[in-house]
Amino acid sequence: MYILFRKHAARGGIAAFLAVLVIGGICIQSAFADSGQEKQFIRYVEFNPTLSAMERALELDIRSHEEEIPVNWVDLLAIGAASCGGNFSGFSLPYLDKTAQRLQQGETIEEITRNMPYYAYYREAYGAVLDGLVGEYEVYLPDESGEGGSWKRSYGLKAFSPIAEGWYYEGYDDFGQSRTYGYARRHLGHDMLGSVGTPVVAVESGRGEAGGWNQYGGWRVGIRSLDGKRYYYYAHLRKDHPYTPLAQEGCYVTAGDVIGYLGQTGYSLTENTNNIEIPHLHFGLELIFDESQKESDNEIWVDVYALTRLLSRHQCTVVRDEDTGEYKRAYAFREVQTSED
Repeated sequence: MYILFRKHAARGGIAAFLAVLVIGGICIQSAFADSGQEKQFIRYVEFNPTLSAMERALELDIRSHEEEIPVNWVDLLAIGAASCGGNFSGFSLPYLDKTAQRLQQGETIEEITRNMPYYAYYREAYGAVLDGLVGEYEVYLPDESGEGGSWKRSYGLKAFSPIAEGWYYEGYDDFGQSRTYGYARRHLGHDMLGSVGTPVVAVESGRGEAGGWNQYGGWRVGIRSLDGKRYYYYAHLRKDHPYTPLAQEGCYVTAGDVIGYLGQTGYSLTENTNNIEIPHLHFGLELIFDESQKESDNEIWVDVYALTRLLSRHQCTVVRDEDTGEYKRAYAFREVQTSED
């Protein structure tokens, strides 16, 4: 379905046009400014690869990492999405194996997707969600004496679960459910139910972009990925002591850093109020293809339920600092920059 919205503007005698393409969950806006310059960016994303599809694509990526022709898990998922119209409900996992095999045998992505007109859209959309989550990283492991140690390099998930290792949580796919506090709206995140005080960690390295009190999210913190495409939102943090010193607006945080503590604050105009019945972390992910989307009526929030289940494979080990009472990561961590970064 192609929908064209036309708005006539008497500015300089030139009309401004707004075109929106909507096909199978795809929405790309072309805004034609008075200057004649064209601006295009994605306006809508349904991110719904199944956990099993992401696990298989990631496995193929990791397995091929040191081979002559490695495959990229986001490429595989985008090809899969383009082949099934983004509907993974009946998707055949062996398709990913066959696609990886074709790539390693020398076929190009352009050749494989020749008859898939929306591959480019899915690659950009899925890349906005996933591109920063896998790669090389190093963890510093102290030796037995505790006086030295060494960096161990690995390849795989370098992003972390929002919940620290050893802390129980549960949840279900509640994205899109109705919420009524303040006004009727859809729930644009995933609620991870746990105990008050559970350490909350940064999923990805980035910079603090928002913090403080919000009547809906209570004590909350927002972290923007370094490539600017992902905005991670952590809400309903603990009353009285919601944050660690790392959770500061404008400050850099490393993936796995403890940034705060799970709680039940929010649903109140009064700061530091517990009005959330069940303690949980509200974890949300907003995609940003253009800065005009960041705080607007056209924000893109995606369902992260399956993604959080995938990230649970990589939880950060934390320890309690006896002097400050704060939790912190047990081992130093650093990402390895490559020529592609």
